[in-house]
Amino acid sequence: MALWDRIKESASSMQSQLEAKKNELKSGAFRDASMAMCALVAAADGSVDPSERQRVASLIASNDVLQNFPVDDLQRRFNDYVNKLTADFDFGKVSVLQEIGKAKKKPAEARAVIQIGIVIGGADGHFDEKERAVVREACFALDLPPHEFDL
Repeated sequence: MALWDRIKESASSMQSQLEAKKNELKSGAFRDASMAMCALVAAADGSVDPSERQRVASLIASNDVLQNFPVDDLQRRFNDYVNKLTADFDFGKVSVLQEIGKAKKKPAEARAVIQIGIVIGGADGHFDEKERAVVREACFALDLPPHEFDL
């Protein structure tokens, strides 16, 4: 199976798992960690161009799991995290990873945050090494083993 097909299959599988847990994923910690994860993956290469920001924003708006929250609130949080990361990536990453780490109190939410990162990373069909690396770092922030997610 080609790498592209494996990425698509993995992202699709992660999305299905997320949808199955949708009713468990309603806390503020999950909301904030999910948006922090989206921003971290979007900015993994050190910048976020307008088309990438728009693509992630449309994924946020259309993701069934995130429908538990108002779209405009999610967009605002995502943009705030992206702004932190683009102003100073290294300093912003520390702050964003701390936000992601707040979801570790509930294992189902922690796993869902990682799954969202994989879905966002694979959305363009190319889950590159920088995106994989930041999702791995998020695993450590959530006390989850990266190999559980094939990272």
